[in-house]
Amino acid sequence: MKQPHRASRQSGPAHPEALPNPGRRRVLAAAGSLTVSFTLLPWAGALAQTTEAGSFKAAAPQLPGSLKNTPLLDAWIQINADGRVTVCTGKAELGTGIRTAFLQIAAEQLDVTPDSIALITADTGLTPDEGYTAGSHSTADSGTAIFNAAAQVRALLLQSAAARLGVEATQLSTQNGVILSADGRSMTYGVAVAGVNLHQQAQPEQPLTDPRAFKVIGQNLHRVDIPGKLTGGKSYLQDMRMPGMVHARAIRPPAYGATLASVDIEAVQSMPGVIQIVRDGSYLAVVAADEWQAILAMRALSAAAHWNDGPALPDPKTIHATLRQLPAQEIAVANRTDAAALAHSATQTLHARYTKPYLTHGSIGPSCAVALFDNNHLTVWTHTQGVFPMRKGLAEMLSLPLENVRCIHVEGSGCYGHNGADDAAADAALIAHKTPGRPIRVQWMREQEHTWEPFGPAMTVDTTAALDASGQIVNWQCEIWSNTHNNRIDNAGRFMPTWMLAQPFTPAPPKTIPMPEGGGDRNSIPLYRLPNLKVQHHFLPDMPIRVSAMRSLGAYLNVFAIESFMDELAAAAKADPIEFRLRHLDDPRQRDVVRLAAQRFGWQPDTPKKANHGVGFAMAQYKNLMAYFAIAVEIAVTPETGEVQIERVVATVDCGQIVNPDGVRNQIEGGILQSASWSLFEQTTFDTRRITSFDWSGYPIMRFSAVPKKVEVYLIDRPGMPFLGVGEAAQGPTAAVLANAIANATGKRLRDLPLAGANLKAALRS
Repeated sequence: MKQPHRASRQSGPAHPEALPNPGRRRVLAAAGSLTVSFTLLPWAGALAQTTEAGSFKAAAPQLPGSLKNTPLLDAWIQINADGRVTVCTGKAELGTGIRTAFLQIAAEQLDVTPDSIALITADTGLTPDEGYTAGSHSTADSGTAIFNAAAQVRALLLQSAAARLGVEATQLSTQNGVILSADGRSMTYGVAVAGVNLHQQAQPEQPLTDPRAFKVIGQNLHRVDIPGKLTGGKSYLQDMRMPGMVHARAIRPPAYGATLASVDIEAVQSMPGVIQIVRDGSYLAVVAADEWQAILAMRALSAAAHWNDGPALPDPKTIHATLRQLPAQEIAVANRTDAAALAHSATQTLHARYTKPYLTHGSIGPSCAVALFDNNHLTVWTHTQGVFPMRKGLAEMLSLPLENVRCIHVEGSGCYGHNGADDAAADAALIAHKTPGRPIRVQWMREQEHTWEPFGPAMTVDTTAALDASGQIVNWQCEIWSNTHNNRIDNAGRFMPTWMLAQPFTPAPPKTIPMPEGGGDRNSIPLYRLPNLKVQHHFLPDMPIRVSAMRSLGAYLNVFAIESFMDELAAAAKADPIEFRLRHLDDPRQRDVVRLAAQRFGWQPDTPKKANHGVGFAMAQYKNLMAYFAIAVEIAVTPETGEVQIERVVATVDCGQIVNPDGVRNQIEGGILQSASWSLFEQTTFDTRRITSFDWSGYPIMRFSAVPKKVEVYLIDRPGMPFLGVGEAAQGPTAAVLANAIANATGKRLRDLPLAGANLKAALRS
């Protein structure tokens, strides 16, 4: 597959001076540029690959990581005549610290300093297409690509310098972007690159720097995105301002499916600062000179609009029963039988059902986008997780040639998953199309974000297992009921604003993500040795509530169910929970994280504990492919209120070769806090008409008073091993460890999330 030059992929002005970090968007001269990338995932040799990040046909399947999809070196790394290095990635910085990690990875193999590299992220005019930034794929796919690409670039530079200096390449070394000869002569990368054809395909199995010689990888490097955020600098798309920019607000219906019956726009048109009212069917928006004028006009236009009711929503009290009764597409996830094991009589059979409510992404900053439509070209600045899929959807929405649409990622304020970012970009594009020549900034309001974003799906997991007389699990059966976890932008109809147009777009049908990654069935196959195993996924295409991707997808509930049930089985077998896990666990790397967590925690569950205090343990390997993780906690319960205070957390992680230890700890600590917030407090609420958790009072999240008093994260480094994504490793195990600790403290097993507050109070009173 021929990769076009970057210049041919650009469309529309970039306006780099308006971005929070102009250095990211610096475009180097075309002459002498070089780009490289690799991936080292277990399935790197596959001809085709479908993951949460997207579906890709490999142009060079023998290459690692994202190089197999974009194999040309000059798609990844550029070196100019003055020696400046630019690295490109199709992945977006979402707050996980990948910009810092990618700088370290490139610097290590190129032998330059991280601060000398300009990194360009997710831009349809400049970077490779790596689909979505999702599923902990960034370092595993793009990082591996950059790692291997940079090594090849450095080797090519050495060959070029050797030819110019008349020596063997083996007689040359590098230091901070300079090639050194044993006889004292030197040459900069900028000079050497003139003799290199960088527009060539990367080669497989090229030499890499020995991990024992690493100087940058494995070190704590301060994250490059933190200073602006810490000091209140321009760090987010929400901070972006451009010359001539005007402000817009969309007016939303009161509920799903409501249609506009009538609206009086005359009075709003005459309000101060109002530039234009946009109406297309039931789609309403206002454009004004400044933001406050846009808000006032939005409120007035909303008050002047009258709506026809949409269809009723299901009864929230019986939502899980409703979901289980919907028509399902049956997916056999796992089905194996061991006749010899079945010959052993099961002495105990346990059954449990676990549920998860709908969850709101709860982005701290509501979604935002800026769009400019000029000369039949559309440029959108967006905090989407997938600029290339968005580009395709926007082109379809506005009937534009694909090459006339450019999407540029700018970090947004807070989200992991498919929140309102894509819809805000669609708003901005629709309004800009009606108001050409002016940058249009669309900022959602809090109630719009909480009401209209795609939520994390509600789910049910039903599990049955049998123990023999020795306390071994001889049979495990699991059923999962879940809507899709992937309603990202496959077509224009996936943009919510298009549903309201006079000629609406139809969303692409919901779909599953095939295993081994999985969607609702992600992490549904236990890591444990189970001779008889059956896992059935009841995939539900009908969606009474709008849903899509939320961090860790189905792994959150599946690991919660598996690890809660393992504690229940351990109790039935009269075994210590950790010993019970280890007796069923063969993977040596998972055993290592379990043992280290137990050791660092000082695990002694039989030791007498204070009243209303409890300890718990849980583990998983994310997707059974990515980072290995184990966690132990101590909690205190207040029976009168159902409050749960997390006294202490000890976590261990093995994510292969560690790039930035502090960055890994950031992700694990953040994942623990986020999952604890979901697991203890959060649920999206609705009645039979509309979403009711439209603000923070209706959707409480963890406050500082509930943050764990102490969190310790211990790392197991594996130099030379593949990078394993770590961003979502903590979600499921944290939910389970809290449930296990609550059961240890109170004797009550809670199987329905969230765990704290009213649910725990009711359980303690029963």
